Amino acid sequence: MLTKKQLDLLEFISKRVARDGVPPSFDEMKEALDLRSKSGIHRLITALEERGFIRRLAHRARAIEIVKLPDSLMQKQPGFTPRVIEGDLPDGPGPANTLEVEDTGAVDLELMGRIAAGVPIQEINDVPPKMAVPGTMLSSNGRHYALEVKGDSMIDAGINDGDVVVIRETSSADNGDIVVAQIEGYEATLKRYKRKGESIILEAANPAHDPRILPVGDVKVQGRLVGLIRTY
Repeated sequence: MLTKKQLDLLEFISKRVARDGVPPSFDEMKEALDLRSKSGIHRLITALEERGFIRRLAHRARAIEIVKLPDSLMQKQPGFTPRVIEGDLPDGPGPANTLEVEDTGAVDLELMGRIAAGVPIQEINDVPPKMAVPGTMLSSNGRHYALEVKGDSMIDAGINDGDVVVIRETSSADNGDIVVAQIEGYEATLKRYKRKGESIILEAANPAHDPRILPVGDVKVQGRLVGLIRTY
C-alpha cells in the first residue's frame, strides 16, 4: 500500500509522461509535491521502485519508466501504458533502420532526421525513412513524425542523446510543452516552450545550457512531444 505522498508522486509522474512522453525533472517533482529538498523525492522514488510501480533506467539521468499503476489511478487513467519503449536497432548505419516494436497496433512514422537538444541544427531529410512506433503513442487526430535527438540539453527531462522523439505536428503550444521550435525560419531545436508577453523562451532541461529568449515572430512551433523511444 502506498502512502499519500508516494501516490501523489506516482500520479504526477504518470500525468506528465502521458502529456509530454517523458517524466518530469526532480525540481518539478519537488515543486509539485511542495517538498523542501530533492532528497524527499529520492526517497519517494526509491519506495515506488521497491514496490514495483516504477523502474529507473540504468545510466540515464532521471529517466523513469512507469511499470504499473494502482487501481485508484488506473480508474483515472484507463488507457495507461508505459511511454518509454526499449528495443535494439538492427545492424546497419544510423537511425534509418526500422525499430521493431512488438505491438499489433504499430504505425510506421517518417523519421524526418535529427533534432538538436543543444545547438540548433536542420532537422528535415529529403527522403525520410520509416520507423514503427506503438499506436498508443499517437493521438487520433493530427500528423505525427519522429526525430532523432542529438545533444544533452534536455537530459533532465529524461531525453537523452540518441533517443527518438515522437512529435505531433501542431503550430500552437502551451507554456511548459516540449516542442520542436523553428528559429528564424531555418534552424530547429527541441526545447520547453514558454511565452512571456511578446517574447518566446526556449528553455533547456540542463543547467549547462542557458535559455534562449526570442521575439515571438522569430519562433515557429512545428510540433509537440508526445512520445519517446530509447534504443540500446
